Amino acid sequence: MNVLAFAASSSKQSINKQLATFTASLVKEANVEVLDLNEFEMPIYSSDRENESGIPVLAQQFFNKITQADAVIISFAEHNGSYTAAYKNIFDWASRINQKVFQNKAMVLLATSPGPGGAKSVLAAATGSAPFFAADVKASVSVPSFYDNFDMDTQRIANADILAQLQQAADLLAQ
Repeated sequence: MNVLAFAASSSKQSINKQLATFTASLVKEANVEVLDLNEFEMPIYSSDRENESGIPVLAQQFFNKITQADAVIISFAEHNGSYTAAYKNIFDWASRINQKVFQNKAMVLLATSPGPGGAKSVLAAATGSAPFFAADVKASVSVPSFYDNFDMDTQRIANADILAQLQQAADLLAQ
């Protein structure tokens, strides 16, 4: 099974990238590719830009990464209660290739934050809209207070309850 994992964030120290990478490691017998959204930086989407220049090659490359995957794990950072600008822009460009951006792939949607909210607002928005973009969401998990629940030395979730939720979500991808 080929699993594509990424954080919906452009932060080089993204805790969401750590969470997505860790969760992908829980998928049994998976080949995991972890994307960095910084590799897909494009001009801000607008219909004018699309009409003038077409769809950027990087948008097609991002879309192709989803095509090549059997399953996708995304962990959402929350900026002011919503998606990061970096993720939203890549998603907007990819949706111009095909509105079914997620191509009926099995998906696990995650979110975390340093605080107790666990980025639940953006996770709810992502989980609610994903089916409109052909996502087969198997599970969604919010991880509150990331630094209290993730061991930075071992790069593993230290909280047994959260670990069990993430393992169950990873197991659902393989079904």
